[in-house]
Amino acid sequence: MTETAGDSSMQEARHEPQVLANIPSTIAQRRTALIFVLSLIAIFAGTWPFKDVKLWEIEAFLPSVAAALSVADGVAAALLFAQFSILRQWALLIIASGYSFSALMVFAHALSFPGVFAPHGFLVVGAGLQSAIWIYWIWHGALILSVIGYALLKDSDHEMGVRSARLAISLSIVAVVAVAVGFYWFATVHEDLLPITFADVRPLSLFRHLVGGITLLVMGGIGLCLLWVRRRSLLDQWLMVALCAFLLEVAIVSTFAARYTVGWYAGRFYQVITATVVMVVLLAEMTKLYVLLARTNMVLQYERDNKLKTLEAMAASISHEVRQPLAAIATRGGTSLRILEHAPLDLGKVRSNLSTIVSESHRASQIFDNIRALFNNADSAQHAIDINEIALGALRVLRDDLEEHGIATRIELASELPPIMGHGGQMQEVVLNLIHNAIEAMDTVKDGYRILLVRTEHHGRDAIALAIKDSGPGIDPERLGSIFDPFVTTKPRGMGLGLAICRMTIERHGGQLLASSDKDKGAQFQFILPINSALGATGAPLSN
Repeated sequence: MTETAGDSSMQEARHEPQVLANIPSTIAQRRTALIFVLSLIAIFAGTWPFKDVKLWEIEAFLPSVAAALSVADGVAAALLFAQFSILRQWALLIIASGYSFSALMVFAHALSFPGVFAPHGFLVVGAGLQSAIWIYWIWHGALILSVIGYALLKDSDHEMGVRSARLAISLSIVAVVAVAVGFYWFATVHEDLLPITFADVRPLSLFRHLVGGITLLVMGGIGLCLLWVRRRSLLDQWLMVALCAFLLEVAIVSTFAARYTVGWYAGRFYQVITATVVMVVLLAEMTKLYVLLARTNMVLQYERDNKLKTLEAMAASISHEVRQPLAAIATRGGTSLRILEHAPLDLGKVRSNLSTIVSESHRASQIFDNIRALFNNADSAQHAIDINEIALGALRVLRDDLEEHGIATRIELASELPPIMGHGGQMQEVVLNLIHNAIEAMDTVKDGYRILLVRTEHHGRDAIALAIKDSGPGIDPERLGSIFDPFVTTKPRGMGLGLAICRMTIERHGGQLLASSDKDKGAQFQFILPINSALGATGAPLSN
């Protein structure tokens, strides 16, 4: 079946990097934005009746605000350009260019404003009140046009591609700088060509002043409506908040508030909100994404370290497990060579040794399969297992070792034990490891009997147990809690992996491995395995 256009766009959205321009806002974020806008409206309503009240004349206020606005708009533009470089959407390039143009025009407005840096503007002869007001209109008009362009293009950007984000950003910055310089030059050098709106500090033409303010209000309203209808992302939400502050600023400035009045100061306050709200949200979200990235890297590093530890444990496990059959092969091979050097030749003994070598070779090969299945958490090759047969098979393999160390074996196997489902090779390795540990433990006992007890029994109605008890020196009670931890050993040359692998194997089979010890009476290891209720009545393998 073919994908619909909607499904395709949804898949594309899922594969896009998650940044401010495409992540949806949460209910809490929308609530915060609403509270913020209502607070701005409340401040506007509270200051409106006092807009003409004269306040202190702080001469440094306007250049300070201009510097703050220029920096805020510049930072917002840089962050939006960064969003564009990730998503390659023309809408983001337009809104970023709008903020960069705003940063330049704020600076131009402050330079041309009479009485801020010089009586008639700074650096350019001819600047005056008309220059400052027209730069203000151009500055605000260009910003709102960039918002409208963003709103119109943002939903169709998946059909457009930008091959070189760096080239597009460079060209847009060059164009913005050229246009800003051009407007500043014309508004200052050719101020006499501009329609007169202000004389001294009061509006000269009420009509022209109102037309300028109303035009900006209409444009801002259009941009707000477009964003409201097309809102999709967190960036859309906070651009709407910035537009609300923009509209409140234009509304209060259009009421002809004189300089250093409550209305004049309030207008600059809304300018700061318009410039900084998007910047603050961009910085906040970028910080969150950085924290998320740092945490993700930590998780990846942790997983990498775990994989390396798993590989290390696997290599050590192979070395630990294979050493036993290889030692048996070397011993039987050496014994056979010595037999061949003496006469008469004991063919029966040689044949027995060769049979042991073949058996241990097969066992060594099986160990690799067992460990691979263990570390891969594989559930394949599970069969119905007779735990009594597993115990007897392990004793047969280690019969010569038991005789060589003078260990007597007691076998107490419960009759009619139900089979369990599991990996036969892994279960035999567990029993072999436990018996081999018991042999090594009893080898330290110089006096007294050496007895190995192997016992199987029912454990309740739903489980069976196998216990291996030795007559060795036992285990220090303080070490009982840690003997199953990897790389913890009581042997001078031990690796500390045998019991850890045994416990892992038993737990993979749904059971538990327990250890106990009586002082000077040896140690006992017992594993308990659940009876698989899904096992067929015939005891045939359920998987192959």
